[in-house]
Amino acid sequence: MEVSEKVQARINYATTFTTKTVFPSRTNHHNTLFGGEALAWMDEVAFICATRFCRKPLVTISSDRVDFKEPIPAGSIVELVASIANIGRTSLVVEVNVLIEKMYEDEKHRAISGSFKFVALDDDRKPTPVLGGVEL
Repeated sequence: MEVSEKVQARINYATTFTTKTVFPSRTNHHNTLFGGEALAWMDEVAFICATRFCRKPLVTISSDRVDFKEPIPAGSIVELVASIANIGRTSLVVEVNVLIEKMYEDEKHRAISGSFKFVALDDDRKPTPVLGGVEL
């Protein structure tokens, strides 16, 4: 789907980066990041990205295909990168990649990826267009 320059600018602006540290309190019995914690971080950064894109009230309606490619050990730095992947009439999809880097090394790579779908709501909590007057 081709989008206008105005919509592409909104997509670019909405891309969101969040950096976290995996402290022991966020790990499981394997001393790696608890999966539920990772999912919560991903949903949060996806929500911020989606909100920055449309500036409307949103709710998460689904997460799709979250792939845990490798465990993230305690003491790691993680960077979550959320970007708009698809725009519907009242919904949008945000892709999230979780990058891992060791505390004392420069290299980072993807450890987790997934997508989250949101629906924009009006004042009556009914679905509303994500882009009011912006032409796609």
